[in-house]
Amino acid sequence: MSPYISNVAAWQESWDRQQEAYLPDREHRFTAMLDAVEAVLDGGRPRLLDLAGGTGTISARALRRFPDAEITLVDLDPALLAIARSTFGDRVTVVEADLGQPEWTAALPAREYDAVLTATALHWLPGERLARLYAELHGVLRPGGILLNADHMPDDALPELTKRLLDSARTRREARYASGAVLSWSDWWERAAADPALAPLVERRREIYPTGHSPEWNPPASWHLAALTDAGFTEAGVVWRGGADAAVAGVR
Repeated sequence: MSPYISNVAAWQESWDRQQEAYLPDREHRFTAMLDAVEAVLDGGRPRLLDLAGGTGTISARALRRFPDAEITLVDLDPALLAIARSTFGDRVTVVEADLGQPEWTAALPAREYDAVLTATALHWLPGERLARLYAELHGVLRPGGILLNADHMPDDALPELTKRLLDSARTRREARYASGAVLSWSDWWERAAADPALAPLVERRREIYPTGHSPEWNPPASWHLAALTDAGFTEAGVVWRGGADAAVAGVR
């Protein structure tokens, strides 16, 4: 266990609940992503990269599906990384790296991965950087390996319906917050900042992100598919959709 976190199971559970309030179909996308991973495995021990993995949500589900998987989790947030380290110990290699910088791949412990998985994270990157990151991820996958990115990716053929779906989801979410049923994103971070173990890490986080993350950039899925193709992936398509969210896959 990490010396930072003594009640790590409670923090993991509260993180999951906060995220599920924002994304009620969260588990559906994870299942679809792991189904795609299973489809490309060659029978050996899976080597997976949990990109911008935070507390290790994807890593935990991957280990349940593939108990012998060799997993690397990459993130920059010190508070979330501490929770991940406390949760997994030596079952997951946790790496601190900045995906906004092209040299981030130097921190990886392996040269080739069967799959890269990321969810609801890369929308913080500007378009030009995300396009370059897709090319960098192409370089860390083995031939036949797969990249899976689930995020806010509206269908550009349904602009008005997408707006209505987003409005409905927002109304339901705000009702959950108002009732006290779950914590919002900001409430969760306020609780973390008040915890003696996490407080110094939350302060470090504020130093890394002094104005918060960059503004969200949510292009349609078609943009991601074009960017994956430009990055060298031989196949690119949508493997899951839920409202204004989707999971895209690129096969090397």
